[in-house]
Amino acid sequence: MTHWIVDGMNVIGSRPDGWWRDRPGAMRRLAGELDRWAGAEQERVTLVLDGRERDLGEHANVEVRFAPVADDLITEIAGPGATVVTSDRGLIERLGGAKVEGPKTFRERLG
Repeated sequence: MTHWIVDGMNVIGSRPDGWWRDRPGAMRRLAGELDRWAGAEQERVTLVLDGRERDLGEHANVEVRFAPVADDLITEIAGPGATVVTSDRGLIERLGGAKVEGPKTFRERLG
């Protein structure tokens, strides 16, 4: 089982679907998509979002974490066996040799 660590705002921002008009709604939608996928695929998923904690509803298959700087938390928790979903070059450099998957590829995985 892979531990997927999702750079939430990076993934949300990868599609110009109007997410900026309802940032909390976009966060909720992504958490829901991840929850369904993680449950079906039996994968471990941590969704990391920038900013203050928000109520995104219940998501039994996803650990949702908030941080003032998401990249710092992602760097801290990305250990062996983790794959980080991001296209943030600065974050990728900070991760060293950790496995990385881009948001577009990951979105295709979600279906």
